Amino acid sequence: MSTTMRAISQDVLGGPEVLREVELPRPEPGISELLVRVRAAGVNPTDWKHRASGMFLGQPPFVLGWDVSGVVEEIGRGVTLFKPGDEVMGMLPYPHGVGSHAEYVTAPARAFAPKPSDVDHVRAGAVPLAALTAWQALVDTARLEPGQRVLVHAAAGGVGHFAVQIAKARGAHVIGTASAAKHDFLRGLGADELVDYRETDFAEAVRDVDVVLDTIGGETRTRSLRTLRSGGTLVSILPTGRRELVAAAEARGVRGEELVVEADHAGMTAIADMVADGTLVPTIAATFPLAEAAKAHELGETGRTTGKIVLVVD
Repeated sequence: MSTTMRAISQDVLGGPEVLREVELPRPEPGISELLVRVRAAGVNPTDWKHRASGMFLGQPPFVLGWDVSGVVEEIGRGVTLFKPGDEVMGMLPYPHGVGSHAEYVTAPARAFAPKPSDVDHVRAGAVPLAALTAWQALVDTARLEPGQRVLVHAAAGGVGHFAVQIAKARGAHVIGTASAAKHDFLRGLGADELVDYRETDFAEAVRDVDVVLDTIGGETRTRSLRTLRSGGTLVSILPTGRRELVAAAEARGVRGEELVVEADHAGMTAIADMVADGTLVPTIAATFPLAEAAKAHELGETGRTTGKIVLVVD
């Protein structure tokens, strides 16, 4: 096995053009870690936000990517869940476990779950970060129950289209915001009501929901509080302005939470089981070879994709 690997890195912050393919030392698994040969890795909005601003990572150089589907190459001391040759899917610990846009990556064994045998690496690699975000927002934070009403913003996006499916699987009534062109797609995923945000003010059209999943922030987050019933919960996945959110929510008799997704073996396993039985189906917007990561970022930043973008690592 080579001691080096291909990876997508950057030396400066900026647009997609700062991304370049480099050769880096192949990592070695530490205690309780796996070395995974990456076969596919999702690209998420947090990737291009970090590329442009550094956000939680600070200054480059760094390798982006938190989603991974691949094959266990080596195991570190103390690992009992997996063996070399096992196919796995998972989310690297966010944010500092980053690095899946490469041929190999190391991460804690419990960041992974077994990849369903009848699901290919592209579909598995599309799932982890976005689906875990939706799961931790709806199941862990909002404690979604059957019969409750859920409003999902940007319902056709990466997190949104998983949230629709997770909410339906848990017996909720799902309302989604999306452009009219995406309504048929979302009905196919199980959405019960859809609001074209370009034509209709969702804050006037939607009332008495139990849970809002805010994937947009800003005025959308503020106005979403008006749609909640007393005692309802808004979960925002954009970590900005927590104090303002909590205060505004309390003033309306509702709960406001900000979520930063965490690596989670139990959650990842539950999601993998849903993918295996067909109750959670990733939609692939596009795939790109690893070397064309910049093109993947360019497409993602249009904000017009449906589902997930995935890098394929040969």
